[in-house]
Amino acid sequence: MEDRHGAEASGNSDSLKRSSLGETAHRAVSVAAELARSEHPESSDASSAAEREGTRSALCQAPSTWTQYKTLLAKDLKAEFRTKDMVVSMGIYAFLVIVVFGVALSFARPGAEFLEVSGGLLWALVVFTSLLGLNRSFAKETENGCLEGLLLAPLDRGVIFLAKATSNLVFLVLVEVIAVPLYWVFFSSFAAPAETGWLLVAPLVLGSIGIAGIGTMLSTITAATRGKDVMLALLFVPVIFPLLYACVSATTCALVGGDVFADGFLTSLALGAGYDVVMILASWVLYDFVVN
Repeated sequence: MEDRHGAEASGNSDSLKRSSLGETAHRAVSVAAELARSEHPESSDASSAAEREGTRSALCQAPSTWTQYKTLLAKDLKAEFRTKDMVVSMGIYAFLVIVVFGVALSFARPGAEFLEVSGGLLWALVVFTSLLGLNRSFAKETENGCLEGLLLAPLDRGVIFLAKATSNLVFLVLVEVIAVPLYWVFFSSFAAPAETGWLLVAPLVLGSIGIAGIGTMLSTITAATRGKDVMLALLFVPVIFPLLYACVSATTCALVGGDVFADGFLTSLALGAGYDVVMILASWVLYDFVVN
């Protein structure tokens, strides 16, 4: 009995010691907090809590769609202008196609009939050059695993499509600015275009937008397939045919001028613009399904 009472007394004394130590530690923490407040009176509990909440909300807030678009577009442009692989290869390929056209037409007679086929030759140059660029646009994305990283990031898939299509459009326009004047330097001796010839800029812009948008969609589909170069061409040319037909018609009307221009130029532009709107919207909507 005495041992039991002694054990209970020692347990009570230990609990009292622990409680006293706990109270002492609590007081020490309270004193330290009060000292910290006295040294920094401007950082009160309410303000510090508000600052922490604001910082947390800022870190957790997702970037806007416009910010995502600018970031992805800047990434593609910086990567290309650092190496210039795509633009240089497209430019060299366009020059070689012009040389081949020059050899093929070297024995043709100069005359106004050349203007009736020059629009088709010009668009053959644009389509072949764009196919090379579209094949290379997703090469680095798939080889370095960048596409998988973009899909893992909390980004809108439609923004990825728009940024990639815009970068492809920029590269295609850069090549066209060099290739189209070079084309006319080579073939200026055959026939001079009409006064409305400068209006071929309009079908070039419409066609380039459609090629960049639809080509981005199709190059994404064929990026992970065998023989992606051939697969892209097999899919691209049939899908782009209505736009190609409208742009060739509008370009020929602008070069020939006269009654031909009045009859078909605006109609062809309207057909090309409608095709661009429908197909780019469809590509933008379906891009999430394609990449997933």
